[in-house]
Order: sequence, then structure tokens, then C-alpha cells
Amino acid sequence: KWKSLYQIQRERKQVMRETCSKYKSNNRRIITPYHVSRIFVEDKYRVLYCEVPKAGCSNWKRVLMVLNGLASSTKDIQHNTVHYGNYLKRLDGFDHKGIYHRLNTYTKMLFIREPFEKLVSAFRDKFEHPNNYYHPVFGKAIISRYRVNATKEALRTGSGVQFKEFIQYLLDVHRPVGMDIHWDHVNRLCSPCLIDYDFVGKFESMEEDANFFLHLIGAPPNLTFPTFKDRHSNEERTTTKITQQYFAQLSPSQRQRSYDFYYMDYLMFNYSKP
Repeated sequence: KWKSLYQIQRERKQVMRETCSKYKSNNRRIITPYHVSRIFVEDKYRVLYCEVPKAGCSNWKRVLMVLNGLASSTKDIQHNTVHYGNYLKRLDGFDHKGIYHRLNTYTKMLFIREPFEKLVSAFRDKFEHPNNYYHPVFGKAIISRYRVNATKEALRTGSGVQFKEFIQYLLDVHRPVGMDIHWDHVNRLCSPCLIDYDFVGKFESMEEDANFFLHLIGAPPNLTFPTFKDRHSNEERTTTKITQQYFAQLSPSQRQRSYDFYYMDYLMFNYSKP
């Protein structure tokens, strides 16, 4: 079993490197604190984890907290503690020497997810539930720019953004409000052409990949990757089928342009075109 998992890792890293050398001329650029701002540090087991939202990141942070001795079990850690507790250090918090020392000696990993599925998961989480950041900040801007005859109420609250409107915003080069980590490219979040990741896991094979990674770093044998759904746990996880239902609301050209938008992520992580 381990042998086939080692082989999968070799193949994933090879695809990533080939894509980088083919499309990225800048793969010997200097690594700045900006490039490592999404990387979490666990010093005890010497792990660097690049956070990709909607690809198991809450549970990965729980695991890092347990490895670090900050909690005895992943089950004990609340969502807000994970995301707002500031218990985990980020790599950009270290000086130049500290950053490079860790990049050169720690095990660097990231977990990714099929780009459209990740996008729909983010949309459902941020726009279909009450949210006191995404509705006023993104929702208002999206509705006022893309909805004809928007009601005063919709403009006031920013609630009720439709998937089609969200995609219009995403594909608009003059978008009224910036990008967000929940739908940015993994390419941009984790700089895989600058940082040579040792381990590339996939959300689709999360349990197997995660537990293989824990085995590789010599984690305590009783620590396994938690499989619980963190938020809106009574709701079905975003699946391929659910993703197709959302994309069915778009025109063929919007679907194609969405694919083009995430083209590098599809290529680099070897996901087939939907």
C-alpha cells in the first residue's frame, strides 16, 4: 500500500514540476514573505502546510495543533479556535533566515481539490448562509454591479447573491472588489513553482493521503485525520453532482471562461477538464 502511495506522490510532483517549467519563467525568483504568507508552521514535527481553503484546511490546522501539543485531540478544537485563535505560526512571521531554514529542512505539503468543486463549495459556504463579512463586502458590490433592478433590500444587505452573478464577478477583469483566498488560484496561494513541495495531497483521496502523510512524518499512531465536516454539518458536502447543478446555471461561454480562469490549477494538479 505504501509503495503505491509513494508512486502517486512521485507522479503528482512530476506533473507539477513539468507544468512549472513549461509555463513559468520565474521559477528561480526570490521567495519573499508574501509568497509564504499562507504557509503554517509546525516546529515539533517540522511541517510546513500551505493552506488551501475548502480542501480540508480546518481539519489540517486541527492536526497541526495536536502535533504541536496545543490540544490532545482534534475533536476538542472548535472552528473559531482553528481559524481565529492564532495558535499556529505562519512562515512569514519569521525573519529571512528563519524562513529559508524551514523551507530547506521541513516537510512542505499542500492539499488541493478539483477547482470547480472548490469554487462551488466556497460559494455555498460564503453566500448561501448568513455571513457578516462576505455579504456586506462582496455581496453588495456584486449585486450592485451585476443585478439589473436590484431591490433596495438586496443592495443594503448584500445577501442572496446568485451563482451566475458570482461568476460574472469572478471573470470580470475590472471586478468591483478584489480576489479572496477562497476562490483564488492554488498557484497564487502556494507558489508551487517557487516552493518545491514534498507532498501533494488531494481532497478526493483525503483520508488515504492524509494518513500516509502522518505516517511519513512519524506522527503518533493514534492521530488520524478527522473526517467530520466542519461547518453546516447537516448539509451535504459539495460533490461532483452538486457542482454540475451550479454550473448548469451558466452559459457555455461562462463555463469555458471559468475553466480558462483555473486552467493552471487544472493542469498543474492533473485534474481533467469537466
